[in-house]
Amino acid sequence: MIRFRAAAVLFAAILALSMPFNTQAQQAAKQKVIFQVSDADPAKWSLALNNARNVQSELGKENVMIEIVAYGPGLGMLKAESKVESRLAQALTDNVGLIACENTMHNTKTTKADMYGGISYVSAGVTHLMKRQREGWAYIRP
Repeated sequence: MIRFRAAAVLFAAILALSMPFNTQAQQAAKQKVIFQVSDADPAKWSLALNNARNVQSELGKENVMIEIVAYGPGLGMLKAESKVESRLAQALTDNVGLIACENTMHNTKTTKADMYGGISYVSAGVTHLMKRQREGWAYIRP
């Protein structure tokens, strides 16, 4: 019985090593990362977008899920007249989730019409971060 188990383990290892690398990578779970943007600093907004692009470049766009959640003073990043507006379209095209906090919007009397088109919304940015961390997402605050 022990020899049979050892042979089965050896066979499984040989089979795994003989699989093409891409097949093994496809079987791996996607990496998940969420970035917090809560500062009214366009340099930090650019840094968050750069970090997202770098993660995709390193891991492959198809291997990672990325969200950027903006709240508090960071909400300006996702407004239609944002200083990084030209980069938001590329982030959305690259499947980076751009998420605005509706609590901040309500408190600052900001409407969805004031926001960049195509973004998503959550009721509370902070609790969305908490939820994602419970789900195993990596958390980064540039």
